[in-house]
Amino acid sequence: MSIRPTDTTSELPELPDPPTRNTAADQQGPEQGPEQRGPQSQGSEQRGARKKGGGRDLYFDLLRAVALFRVVLYHLMGWAWLPIVFPSMGVMFALAGNLMARSLARRPAPEVVRGRLRRLLPPLWLLGAVGVTGMLAAGWGPDEDGHPGWWWLHLGYWILPLSDPPYGDGLPGVHGLIGDDWATDMGVPLWYIRAYLWFVLLSPLLLRALRRLPWLTVVAPLVLSAALEAGMLPVPGWRLEAQLSDFGAFGACWLLGMAHQEGILRRLPRYVVPSLAPAVAAAGLWYALAHHLEEGHDLDDMPFAQSLWSFAAVLLLLHLSPSWSQWPGRLRRWDRLITLLNSRAVTIYLWHNVCIGIVEALWDRLWAVPGLETGAPWILQSPWPQLPVIWLLTALCVVCFGWVEDLAARRRPRLWPDGRAAAHRA
Repeated sequence: MSIRPTDTTSELPELPDPPTRNTAADQQGPEQGPEQRGPQSQGSEQRGARKKGGGRDLYFDLLRAVALFRVVLYHLMGWAWLPIVFPSMGVMFALAGNLMARSLARRPAPEVVRGRLRRLLPPLWLLGAVGVTGMLAAGWGPDEDGHPGWWWLHLGYWILPLSDPPYGDGLPGVHGLIGDDWATDMGVPLWYIRAYLWFVLLSPLLLRALRRLPWLTVVAPLVLSAALEAGMLPVPGWRLEAQLSDFGAFGACWLLGMAHQEGILRRLPRYVVPSLAPAVAAAGLWYALAHHLEEGHDLDDMPFAQSLWSFAAVLLLLHLSPSWSQWPGRLRRWDRLITLLNSRAVTIYLWHNVCIGIVEALWDRLWAVPGLETGAPWILQSPWPQLPVIWLLTALCVVCFGWVEDLAARRRPRLWPDGRAAAHRA
């Protein structure tokens, strides 16, 4: 779940398939023939091919790009209403579930899971190589976290994040350059890596259950979230509790994405979703307001409200999905930016929190500039002037660290993958 600068959770956009302008055959990779697939998966793929023309769904690319921008804006501003205007996490988990179901319909489950993990883990390893080295150099060690007997074992979660990896809290930074919370800024987004990993591992079973009992499977996470919220399901240990809480909050969104890919949502009468989704959203919003929704305490601190609101928003967005194979006229100018954001979604998310911390530390030094406090105080007091600098620093991280996403996807490394080179080749 997403964070404010002082919270303990964060957001990370879904790990998309590489957005390119190549042909559909290039994007789909190894695939079974129709005679090798079951009738249900074959029918699902045929519907998808008719709807999308065999290529990427640019509407989903747009949702992912908007979600990523909203995440960065939220982590800088901390506005409680931003997750309500656009629930990025629910949207991104839905897109992930959609892509996962699409892959499972084409290739064997072990191959799909192995491929997703191959693309997920190298960016984490690079972050860990930089972050853990810096934390150890700053004096971080077993005694800092109060569990010396298990500390070295827990470092293994930086390699295979079955649970949240440890990180140093309150380590000293570099005065005027990096704030003291830099290790926290680096570590807290990693909850998503753990949640995504478990969703991927469970997806073959989830898809099988979805095909047998579709709507009972979709609403099961909402029931789980309600049971956890009511205290009806005591859970031993915070690690298991965190995993169950995230599954309850976002599992229905993942399953909705799968259901969309399988054609289950299209079998509903057209009036069902516009009638149901607003009622569920109203229930989620009422619950959030009843539990004091405000800056510093928003949907991410209320998993049950999060589950209802995200479910309703995702249901509407998937219901309205236009499935673009080409950009509408007004969006064509944003093609390269959206392509870049999708190509480097993992890098941008894993590093943007640190970029925010660095920019905020640098901004503090501006108070010492003569005349700035009295002549242009809004520059110092408003976070808006920081936003372009944060994106500039994040772009530098894309150039420095983004290439690992290409290596993980077995592509030639690129510094700035905005699709420009592919367009020229076409």
